Amino acid sequence: MGILSDISFELDVVSISKTVHVEPDSPDGRTLAELIEQARRMARPKAMYAEAFIDAKGAETVTVDGITFTSRMLRANLEPVERVFPFIATCGHEMDTADLPAGDFLVEFWWDAIKAVLLACAIRHVNEHLKQRFALGKTASMSPGSGDVDVWPIEQQRELFALLGDVKGQIGVELTESFLMKPNKTVSGICFATEVDFRTCQVCRRQGCPGRSAAFEPALWDLHQHGGADGQIS
Repeated sequence: MGILSDISFELDVVSISKTVHVEPDSPDGRTLAELIEQARRMARPKAMYAEAFIDAKGAETVTVDGITFTSRMLRANLEPVERVFPFIATCGHEMDTADLPAGDFLVEFWWDAIKAVLLACAIRHVNEHLKQRFALGKTASMSPGSGDVDVWPIEQQRELFALLGDVKGQIGVELTESFLMKPNKTVSGICFATEVDFRTCQVCRRQGCPGRSAAFEPALWDLHQHGGADGQIS
């Protein structure tokens, strides 16, 4: 088990202002700059991961260290793989202790944007750490609940948390009854070595998603839905 708690980050006022469409020299811009300075003082982005091995592969299942995941796309992506890296990356629970003005939805929106930058730093850090420590080349990852609902159901967050152990005690991330995570700017998933580029966005039909990182690919979606000639994704 690896815990990454000393993660460096940069909160650039100009970049964040552009993201939330605020002029830096405006009154709103000055308020945003104050929030960014507050975040610099209190933010502690974190991540945790484990090195795990695949025990068995079924038609649409993968069993990792005794815990079974059900997803046709995950199963297909892990076909040539025997070792995986379950992980969780977060902006840090400290960001949820900020004393923000009650009922100020604009400030809450800006704070969430700052948290998103911190999460991106944590994701980048854990990816780089895994590549360096385990001599990985190209990698990809999948996350429960990311993309269309049946690609990898969000309910399997429960199994992923079980695989990682005491997540709340280690990095302060909590899984709710609806399988969402707190803090809200947290990502969980399974990272694996690959020779083929893959992003869940490629099999997600959601339109207008601000977080889309790859175009929808109908052919790949059709494979996910129907499998190859033998009923499997190849």
